[in-house]
Amino acid sequence: MKATTGAVVGLAACAPLLLAVPILAIGAGTASATCSTDGAQAVDAAAVATQVKDILDGGNKGSVSVPGMDDPAEQVPNAKTIQATGVAMSIPARGQIVALATALQESGLRNLNYGDRDSLGLFQQRPSQGWGTANEILDPVHSSTKFYEGLQKVSGWQSLSITQAAQAVQRSGLPDAYAKWEPLATALQQAIEPLLSKSRDASPSPSPSGSAGAADTAPEAGGGCSANRDGPDFGVIPPGAVPAGYTVPADVPAKVQTAIRWALGQLDTPYQWGGSCTASHGKDPMGRCDCSSLMQQAYKAAGVTLARTTYEQVKDGKAVSVGALRPGDLIFTEGTAKSPEHVGMAIGQGLIIHAPHTGDVVRITTLASWKPQILAARRVI
Repeated sequence: MKATTGAVVGLAACAPLLLAVPILAIGAGTASATCSTDGAQAVDAAAVATQVKDILDGGNKGSVSVPGMDDPAEQVPNAKTIQATGVAMSIPARGQIVALATALQESGLRNLNYGDRDSLGLFQQRPSQGWGTANEILDPVHSSTKFYEGLQKVSGWQSLSITQAAQAVQRSGLPDAYAKWEPLATALQQAIEPLLSKSRDASPSPSPSGSAGAADTAPEAGGGCSANRDGPDFGVIPPGAVPAGYTVPADVPAKVQTAIRWALGQLDTPYQWGGSCTASHGKDPMGRCDCSSLMQQAYKAAGVTLARTTYEQVKDGKAVSVGALRPGDLIFTEGTAKSPEHVGMAIGQGLIIHAPHTGDVVRITTLASWKPQILAARRVI
């Protein structure tokens, strides 16, 4: 991070830091979001919402200009990734705003491959201070996860000011610099939030690879590993949305949690056959995900190597039966058991995340809708 002084708060990725509470939404703003913090300026929330919609819907900057958002084509997708990671970790809206304000100050919401000393990425985290390797820090989901983990270690962070909360994690040499970004961060959070929690009444588009349908319906109580939980109690799951009540399972290995969180960070990004899934929120279609690259990159984020294609991935790990599935298991459909053509990942509570096909987006569906088609399942960890 920029101009750091002293030691960075120690972070550990191995312990689950998930809060089983609903995501809190800030009340709808008026034409401007304001903050009484010294140095903060009013922001036109309506203009921010328009800019967010322009970028995320069509990839165009549009005619709206927002101070602090001079490169929205890069900044808005990064903001969405930060916020989506927070949603996946059950971080309330206030925490998402802290993260967005921090990234606005540290990098201008750009995934920088340079910075003060060895600082890198959206939050200008330093490999030498235990935030991860350089490649990990340049992964927006990893860097966002590490920031939120650091925030959750701060006692009473929910009652702190944006500046106090951010500074407790970052230990910046400019501790008062975060305050001025609170209005823009708040406006971004409010504009992106509806895109991450779409109406449960929305009708998903059909998908031959087991996308949400009439059988897709709040989860049963209990952990994520029950063999007889296959998701039939969830309502219709809109494309790219996380169903109400879902949290990343806390009773699975840390690497599985990391892989699931990383995959959830790609929700609602367009499918691309042959895509590498290395920049799913970017402009280049070939950086987006197909079914097997989503699995490969999710486990890569957890430090686990998978083969690239479904034909090879069906040989990774060890075989498991459908009745013994656990979160993190790879589930194969279409084609044959030896040469399957589609793959998804079990994420707990009877849910599967996958990249279905051209014209669709990375989405969550239920195990119940997949069971008739399952050809094989493999446990990587």
